Amino acid sequence: MLNVRVSAPVLVVVLAAALVACVSTTRQGVTGISRSQLMLVSSAQADSAALQSYRGEVDKARQASTLNTDTANLERIRRIADRLIPQVAVFRPDAVNWQWEVNLQTKDELNAYCASGGKIMFFTGIITRLKLTDDEIAAIMGHEMAHALREHGRERMSQSVAQEVGMNVIAAATGMSSGGAQMMQTAAQLALTLPHSRGQESEADIIGLELLARAGYNPNAAVALWQKMAQAGAGGGPTFLSTHPSGPQRIQSLQVSIPKVMPLYEQARRSPAAARQVVPRS
Repeated sequence: MLNVRVSAPVLVVVLAAALVACVSTTRQGVTGISRSQLMLVSSAQADSAALQSYRGEVDKARQASTLNTDTANLERIRRIADRLIPQVAVFRPDAVNWQWEVNLQTKDELNAYCASGGKIMFFTGIITRLKLTDDEIAAIMGHEMAHALREHGRERMSQSVAQEVGMNVIAAATGMSSGGAQMMQTAAQLALTLPHSRGQESEADIIGLELLARAGYNPNAAVALWQKMAQAGAGGGPTFLSTHPSGPQRIQSLQVSIPKVMPLYEQARRSPAAARQVVPRS
């Protein structure tokens, strides 16, 4: 077996690039999310990939005549989005000017997402099967918008790049066999990738909670939402091998954060007009 040693300068360059790429994509709100993120992939690259995927899903839904056919619920989610979108300025002033889209696909899945750049898609199943209130829809939408604000998709892409580079460097430096490299890849997924994805979900929960409170939606709806999800069987499974926090963990974290955002909700309820027009922080 050829034993290749990687020079110290190469390792220094790799480490330096990783350090420079550690940023936080959002400003802190009252809930205090400020974790540094590894961003080796550019926003333009991540946005382009996400937009291409999103457009593909929209086109498929349109061809299947399942796009925006439930006009009543489409109007509901677009009305809710109109209240939530101005609040993103607290975390990212630039995000207010994204080309936001809100679409609804007739599909029985308990799912919704927000792609990079503000492309929101809801499935009718999550609204009708869970009998969601407007506040609970706002909780889902705020959560998904938070993923886009924090650029979690770009972060996952960057982690994949870093992991591949890191595995190659270690394998070359140690002369590791392909079987050993595969074992390290699996271990890295369990020890790094999955827990970090759970962390991203928790961040989206908390930022989303603040978004809906600022828009005048009841933060307690987030707890009610995940209770419904758990009853529907969408919050189960062992946490260790899941990319999402378990239902009880999620609810406990939300309950801890609700008192922080309740003053924002109460202020928005007293002044609905102010809740729709947020001035970016300097």
